[in-house]
Parts: sequence; structure tokens; C-alpha cells
Amino acid sequence: MMGGGSWATALAKLLLVNNERILWYMRRDDRIADFKRLQHNPAYLSDVRFDTSRIDFSSDINDVCRRADVLLLALPSPYIKSHLAKLTTDISSKYIVSAVKGIVPDVNLTVAEYMSQYYNVPYDQVVVLSGPCHAEEVALDRLSYLTVGATDAALSKEFAKRISSRALKTIISADMIGIEYGAVLKNVYAIMAGILHGMKNGDNFLAVLVSSAIREMERWVDAVAPCAERNICNSAYLGDLLVTSYSRFSRNHNFGAMIGKGYSVKAAMMEMEMVTEGYYGAKCIHEINKEKHVEIPIADAVYSILYEKAKPAQVIEALADKLS
Repeated sequence: MMGGGSWATALAKLLLVNNERILWYMRRDDRIADFKRLQHNPAYLSDVRFDTSRIDFSSDINDVCRRADVLLLALPSPYIKSHLAKLTTDISSKYIVSAVKGIVPDVNLTVAEYMSQYYNVPYDQVVVLSGPCHAEEVALDRLSYLTVGATDAALSKEFAKRISSRALKTIISADMIGIEYGAVLKNVYAIMAGILHGMKNGDNFLAVLVSSAIREMERWVDAVAPCAERNICNSAYLGDLLVTSYSRFSRNHNFGAMIGKGYSVKAAMMEMEMVTEGYYGAKCIHEINKEKHVEIPIADAVYSILYEKAKPAQVIEALADKLS
């Protein structure tokens, strides 16, 4: 396990249901010491108790990567490069499981693409996790569904066994890259949903936005990562979009809601206690689309608000005529 946030904590709890021990990389030694003392993560999901005798903690990323066969990445996408930059260990033979719902900034690559291009990890050694799974609900054992995407069906089935439980169902998919891009886009769209909520635009308009967003997602992902087996109505795409757009647990929705209420983008970012993936995703999608030229008016609208200082009311008025 690599990461110390709420999603990493929820996934660690899942892993310990079906696995006797796990290695867990956290950056800060003081956080590790507090975790061991308190028997829970001191900063996130503190109600979730752990038997820490079954966890080998380390702040040394190279030590963890040498000892582990499988590396589960649950880091915010903006920090992946800085964490992995510490690596001196060859990880090209390791299996990578990405639970990151974002693109690696600057290089504008999904995690699977980044691990392949920069660390020589073949695609058939990569698994992607996605779906409508808020960490808070997973940690509370509320019924949730995760899609396990991989180019190697046997690998995805094997990892699905490792995390499946009474409260966590798994779905197998071959659309690894499409799932990653869908997870990025749904965060971008959730910001716009939050902006509408903050401006009190009402449920009717929000429903039109979300129904338009799933068609926009399908259009963009089909152009960038074609896959004959993809069904955009599956939970990894539509389900994740719905929960991220509407849920009170959605940091992207809440970030957008603050902007809709009049916060500046900078002020809203400062108020957020956790990373808002959609903020970074909006820029990455915009830059990738300079080459792809796909019609994505909702994502473009979010980008203009976040990065071009466009006024939300004016952007939404123009966007309203493009939706159906």
C-alpha cells in the first residue's frame, strides 16, 4: 500500500480482510508512530480500527518496493511524480495496482501510461481500480462496487479475489485506460455539478448537465482510448459520475459548490482539506484535447472557470445552450 489518505486507509482495510499482512508506505514517520499508538489513521477515517500487528509500516519507499510483489498506488495524482522520484529500486517486474482517479500532471498521462513509459512496467502487469466507491462508505462497510480493469483477465480476477468481501463487490473489465480517463473526467464534471449547486440552479438543470456529461465522456474516451467492449452506462463510468456529482462526500462537488457560492478558485482550494483531483484533471484534459479536438463543452467550461478566471454565471449561461 502506498498512500496515507482516506482512500488508502479504506483500501488497506479491504486488503486485510483477505490477506494476513500488508506493507504500508507512508511519507511521515510521525504519522506512522501515531497510527501504531492509536490503532487507527490519525488524520483520515479515524473511526476505522486496525490490528497494526498485521501491518509493516515504512517511510522508506525503496524498502517497501523491494519487499513487495504488488504495489497499490493510492496517492493523489499531483504527488505521484515526487513520491516515485525517490525510487532507486527497479520496479519493472512488480505488479502495479492503481487506485488513483487522476492524470499525472505535466506529462498528462494516466497512471498505467506513466508507469509504462517512465518505469518500464508492462501494461499486462497493471491493474486499475475505479467505480462509485467513496472511501467513507467503503470504510463503513456499506455495499460498494469496484471495477477491476486490466489487459490480463487472469490478473484482474486474482486481484478482485484479494479485495472482495460481503460489502465490496467486484466487476472485471478489459477497458483499463478507458476506466482511468473516465475517472478523471467524472471529477471534472462533478466540479461543474457543484458550481450549479452552489449557485442554486436547481435539480432540473443539474440532471441535464449530468446526462450531457456522460455522453461527453463517452465521446472523449472513445476518441482517446477506443474499446469495443465499453458500455458507458456501467458503474465505472456512469455510476462513478453520478455519485461524484451528487454526494456530500465528493470533494470535487464540494469544491465546485464553494466556487458557485462566490469563493475564488484560490480560496476554495485553500478551504479543501484534501486534494481536489478534478482541478488538476481539467487542465490535463484540456491539454490532451488540443491534439484530439473532441467536442467537450462541459470540460472546457470547467477549465475556463478554474484557469482563465471566467465568471461562473457567464460560463453557465453560454453552456446552457449547448446541453440537451
